[in-house]
Amino acid sequence: MRIIHFTIGFRRPMTHVLETGFEKIDRENPNGSPTIRGYNIVNGELLSSSDGGTFESRNPAWIDDCLGEFPLSTKQDVHEALEAAREAFPGWSSTPAPTRGQVIGNMGRLLMDYKEDLVRLQAREIGKTLKECGGEIQEAIDTCLFFQSEGRRLYGQTVNSELENKELFTYRRPLGVCGIINACNFPSAVPFWKMIPAIMCGNTCVWKSPQDSPLLSFALARVMHEAGLPNGVINLIHGNGSGAGQSLVDSADLGMVNKISFTGSTSVGKMIGEVCGRNLVSASLELGGKNPLVVMPSANIDNAVEGAYWAGFGTAGQRCTSLGNLILHEEIYEEFLSKFMDKVTSTKIGDSMRYEDVLYGSMLSEKYARDFLKGLEICENDGATKLFGEGVITNDNKPTNFLGDASEGSYMWPHVYADVTEEMSCFHEEIFGPVVTVVKADDFEHALHLANASPFGLSSACYTNDRLEAYRFKSGIKAGMTGINNSTTGAEAHLPFGGVKDSGNGTRESGIWVIEAYSYWHAVNDELSGKLQLAQMDVDEIHIEEADADYSSLA
Repeated sequence: MRIIHFTIGFRRPMTHVLETGFEKIDRENPNGSPTIRGYNIVNGELLSSSDGGTFESRNPAWIDDCLGEFPLSTKQDVHEALEAAREAFPGWSSTPAPTRGQVIGNMGRLLMDYKEDLVRLQAREIGKTLKECGGEIQEAIDTCLFFQSEGRRLYGQTVNSELENKELFTYRRPLGVCGIINACNFPSAVPFWKMIPAIMCGNTCVWKSPQDSPLLSFALARVMHEAGLPNGVINLIHGNGSGAGQSLVDSADLGMVNKISFTGSTSVGKMIGEVCGRNLVSASLELGGKNPLVVMPSANIDNAVEGAYWAGFGTAGQRCTSLGNLILHEEIYEEFLSKFMDKVTSTKIGDSMRYEDVLYGSMLSEKYARDFLKGLEICENDGATKLFGEGVITNDNKPTNFLGDASEGSYMWPHVYADVTEEMSCFHEEIFGPVVTVVKADDFEHALHLANASPFGLSSACYTNDRLEAYRFKSGIKAGMTGINNSTTGAEAHLPFGGVKDSGNGTRESGIWVIEAYSYWHAVNDELSGKLQLAQMDVDEIHIEEADADYSSLA
């Protein structure tokens, strides 16, 4: 539950982010953890919302645990942040790229120092397991270390001219002010995927934090400033999507932003794409998925079961790369499903901060829980066969291996629906939560067809030990990412991440490829001859010399 407060006419005096620690609110939480008063960070200063509005961040695994109170940012707040980023751009973009890389490297080293604390904070705020949060913070670290060195490799090219006494060059130039909007399911890795290459290229940013992870975002933004980031290079604003988020997107119509980078739902991504398109503003859109995982008879079945199980239920299925359609060849359908269901029915669920070895914890928030239940209704209305799952976990309705008091948080059963066909809505719709839809395939061609039949194209996987099948799958699938004998989930910091079709607009996160999304190519024509030379017109033409020779007689 998000509680919203307003104090009309209230505006807290400015304090620099590095001049104070975390401000605690005098209230008691059941776990003894503190409640923090959070702020926007604009031009390095801590700010409340212009109208005094606030909202609370609560632990979805223990709803009575309030992590903090944060500004419910207004349009004015967003515009102030954009102006701060605009003013900081000339100084930051003219800073040598290796120096920018040094600041980013400092961020990575600070994240190493604070890793354990940040992992626990993230797990507390969004309900992910400690193990998953540890991997995510590590990915943020890896991103920083990777791009530190890219500061010394932000290469352009020298290009040979077709004319004499002329030099041609290309340079990478920053776009300007970037608006950053990310979802709360990966609240540390994804913003670093976006902002680190952005600032490496010389851009400045306004970061709208996820409404369900504002305290972690606040902590991460402080770490960035501790690393030596100049004021105004990254500005943090809190609030909801329809308020602060929409104001950030709408700023494209006002000429206040040069880039929007968004991770979230396809419907919102399309809206953002429309706004950016009519203003010729660059957009990076990483959107939803209905990710297929195909299992063929030649596969190592036990390995495929492990991959499908993790892809379906890791993070309680709340990943854009989570398994959607499990496509099983008819020859191994029964064997696979029997082994898969053995694992599903024994799933250990609970708050990882209090119980060990749980596969997944709570839903990310109560809103995500409500949306998931609506998704289950699609499966029910389609007439799919429910093999397992009973919706909300309660103390009177809980799986065998649920740990703890279900009334404290927002938890869901793992769900499996079989007998799903291409004609059903649940085959095509992304259902964000712990559910897998099972589809039977007649042969490889049918399996590949089914894998391509949804409107999405984010991630995909095929388990097979037939090398020709593996080749045909990775060549024929329409997706941004593919695993061969591997899960649909899991991204390394130096590989491109993103999708096609309804999963994105072709831009990519991570690795060297993301640099294309945060810079443009500048071509420079340096004339040294002292006269006008016209390409394609003043070029010396070399003519073919005809010779009296019969080449046909040589053999």
